[in-house]
Amino acid sequence: MGNVFFRPLSRFAAVAAAILWWQPVLAEPSHGISMYGTPALPPDFVSLPYANPDAPKGGSIALGNSGGFDSLNPFIRKGTVPWQLRFLTHESLMGRSWDEPFTLYGLLAESVEVPDDRSWVEFTLREEARFSDGTPVTVDDVIFSYELLGTEGHPRYLGLAQQIESITQTGPRSLRIAFNTDNRELALLAGMRPILSRAQWEGRDFTNAELADVPLGTGPYVVSDYEAGRFVQLSRNPDYWGADLPFRRGTFNFDEIRLDFYGDTSVLFEAFKGGQLSALREFNAEKWQTQYDFPAVERGEVVKSELPHEQPSGITGFVMNTRKPPFDDWRLREAMIQAFNFEYINDTLTGGAQPRITSYFSNSRLAMHPGPADAAVTALLEPYAEDLPPGTLEGYELPVTDGSLRNRRGIRAALKLLDEAGWHPEDGVMRNASGAPLQFTVLLEQSNTEALAIADLYLGALKRLGVDARVETTDSAQFTERETAFDFDMTYMRRAVSLSPGNEQRFYWGSEAAEQPGSRNLMGVASPAVDGMIDAMLSARSEEEFNTAVRALDRVLTAGRYVIPFWQYTDGRIAHIREMKYPDYLPIYGDGPEYMPQVWWYEPS
Repeated sequence: MGNVFFRPLSRFAAVAAAILWWQPVLAEPSHGISMYGTPALPPDFVSLPYANPDAPKGGSIALGNSGGFDSLNPFIRKGTVPWQLRFLTHESLMGRSWDEPFTLYGLLAESVEVPDDRSWVEFTLREEARFSDGTPVTVDDVIFSYELLGTEGHPRYLGLAQQIESITQTGPRSLRIAFNTDNRELALLAGMRPILSRAQWEGRDFTNAELADVPLGTGPYVVSDYEAGRFVQLSRNPDYWGADLPFRRGTFNFDEIRLDFYGDTSVLFEAFKGGQLSALREFNAEKWQTQYDFPAVERGEVVKSELPHEQPSGITGFVMNTRKPPFDDWRLREAMIQAFNFEYINDTLTGGAQPRITSYFSNSRLAMHPGPADAAVTALLEPYAEDLPPGTLEGYELPVTDGSLRNRRGIRAALKLLDEAGWHPEDGVMRNASGAPLQFTVLLEQSNTEALAIADLYLGALKRLGVDARVETTDSAQFTERETAFDFDMTYMRRAVSLSPGNEQRFYWGSEAAEQPGSRNLMGVASPAVDGMIDAMLSARSEEEFNTAVRALDRVLTAGRYVIPFWQYTDGRIAHIREMKYPDYLPIYGDGPEYMPQVWWYEPS
């Protein structure tokens, strides 16, 4: 094993390194790790199944983002950052395969080792791993990164840090991370933390880094130019250390990727039509059918590609802040859902082409089953029966309207619920017993034209109810700041979920995250049942137990009436210049956010 080096960490309890000497050998080093079972690819795999190992390198593309940015550090809470950066410029010890529910293969690490109970994980670094400045990636960099992100990083990194007992160097290129909780996913999460350079950040203020302080990464791209709020230029590193790895073969093929920023999605679409952008992802089915007939499409210079996927719907819609009135009452939240005329709004804005999200994991095997809970789900939820939202065990379904503008049935149901919650109409205004009117604000980013269009139709129905609801728009920086501080009544939310939900669910809707600024728990749900189902999911020993726990979690969240769901995106739609190509084989996650820059390539006409 060699000399044992132990560096105590301020957030991690110290464990004597000598313990490692007598621990029994419970595992063997492997090229990959799966949540359940074994990795699908053998140790000698040639490339990822959805990558083209013969894809040519070269070409430049321009992609568009709405809003702006004031930071290039994707690992801290402060600032608005181009979301693509952490996927293109930085790497972790292990890399994820998007063709398996949750499997990781060695990236910065050449091997991973875990015991049967996954109480610890050991990684061995690749000798050739390098940062973009050519300096080697060391065990000390890895330990420093875990400490830095676990104490000063974005809140999404704090959950893992709190579950680490110790980190110990076990060899010149190896380290072991021991955990203090029974959570089988932690070994995988540990492999997915970004690795930063200790030499760059030690002794510096990481949380208040200036725009020019771009974190040094090991990824295939580096930031070569930028102008605050306008564009970021990414260039493929010609000396990228991992270019010949099987995991990287046929990936990150563009020489240059430019990220241009526009005031809103309408301006962005016009820029694409005018040839200023190379590709555009379209979420609106009707727009895809009716507005992508501009000259470049007719000439064949722009191609419309549809890429199906098998991932869950996630949740997209207007989220209600339950930390304060009036949305701390489930009856009022249900009234807001009843008043939302989905069928009419969907027909008006998408031609009715996109099905509604029916639960957080709809469109997947993890979704709750309709009707009463089955025996296995009931057994998990019964200990929390007194605190469960109405309909959790019996069955809860979103209302279906007749599609007419008036939505009389929905409005009647909303009025009844409001009455039960203590709100009564007086001269056309909904008031409570003290005479205060029912009013709230929908906070939206001014660049989110789709949400603004939905809100415009929705607020008309609320006005007929006597509810004084208004839209407040802000720029992207102000929106992020207010969202971080939970400074809203109702706002737009989108949470993507995978076929392998895990520790991030605590950050999305766990009780501890409810009051943690910057967490993703926008609704403020603090439910023992939600926490219990997340715990059951993380401690599951079989896929069957795991699926049962997720379906139970899905029931509690859906019946909680925290979000007014919109439509789901069952197919990916990307319009792109004809020079951009992608492999015939699509992964189960389809065209996820990392898909295009990872495996597409440029082929001159």
